[in-house]
Amino acid sequence: MLKLFTSPSCTSCRKARAWLVEHNIDFEERNIIVNPLNIIELKDILAMTENGTEDLISTRSKAFASLDINLENLNLKQLLELLVINSALIRRPLIISKNHLQIGYNEDEIRCFLPRNVRRLELLKAQVMAGLI
Repeated sequence: MLKLFTSPSCTSCRKARAWLVEHNIDFEERNIIVNPLNIIELKDILAMTENGTEDLISTRSKAFASLDINLENLNLKQLLELLVINSALIRRPLIISKNHLQIGYNEDEIRCFLPRNVRRLELLKAQVMAGLI
C-alpha cells in the first residue's frame, strides 16, 4: 500500500492527498509531526533517494534556519537523530510505494503511482487526441 507522510500545515501535502483521493489510489497517511519517522524508516527512505539527505532535508525551512547548524559537520547517525527529533526538517509530502519515492508534490511525477494499466489508457487517449492514432 502507498504511504503518504504529511504535516497538517503543508499545502503540498493537501494537494498530494487530494490527487490520490481523486485517482482512487489507496494510501495510508501519517502525520510526521505528531508521529515522527524512526531511524530505520529514515534509512529506508534515504536508500530510495537519488541524492541522499539533499533530497530529504528542507534547508530553506524556518525549522532549519532556527537550528543554525552545518549539516556537513554531522555524521549519519547524528543527522538521523536530528531528523527524528525535529521532523519539520523533512521535506513533505513523502509518497512511498514499493518501488517509488516522491519527495514534495509534483503534478507530473505523482503519475508514477497510477497503476500501469491506467497510465497506458491515458497515453492512448492522449495519442488519439493528438491525432497520432
